[in-house]
Amino acid sequence: MMSSRPVLVANGPVRWTEELAALAAAAEPLLAADGGANHLARIGRRPIAVIGDLDSIRPGVRSFVGEERMIHRPDQDRTDLDKSLDYAFSELGLGGLTVLGAVGGRIDHAVGNLGLLAARSMGERLVFLAADHMILATTGELVLGAEPGEIWSFFTFDPAVRVGLEGVRWPITDASVDLAGHPSISNEAVADNVTVRCTGGAVVVTRWFG
Repeated sequence: MMSSRPVLVANGPVRWTEELAALAAAAEPLLAADGGANHLARIGRRPIAVIGDLDSIRPGVRSFVGEERMIHRPDQDRTDLDKSLDYAFSELGLGGLTVLGAVGGRIDHAVGNLGLLAARSMGERLVFLAADHMILATTGELVLGAEPGEIWSFFTFDPAVRVGLEGVRWPITDASVDLAGHPSISNEAVADNVTVRCTGGAVVVTRWFG
């Protein structure tokens, strides 16, 4: 788990474990994408900004957070998470961000959010985090800490992207792991590090804890 870094809470399901609640408490800054503020209110936390079209935040939560912290972005051609990522990186100039509540709910929202992750391809600087897994997307080469026996999965949205994997039970070299073809699902870490190499685009990496 990561600590003391910027956190954005999206509107997907969030299961508040002790670790995730501590992460939110230590966040600098703490942000919410529209209805993500409802999740934060459950643990008594007020984000410094709530970004989006503001159609999902409950009236009582809006009052709790404060009208001055509402960042209204009415554009209906983009999701609230997309708008919130722009706010975090372009307007606040953040160097990294952990996002809670990005996946786990509606499948269309989850796939769209994974597409946003792949489009930005920021490696460990942009991570989707839940109680039992983390997801990131990367280009080039990235070495990630692992524990032998953990389940890892890897896929791309583009069959032209070539991927290499080391430190897993089923390593590959210069292969396609396209989601519609041959993704590397339920691979297994066999070393203290997993190395991912990617050319021609981005690969989405999921690590399941424990």
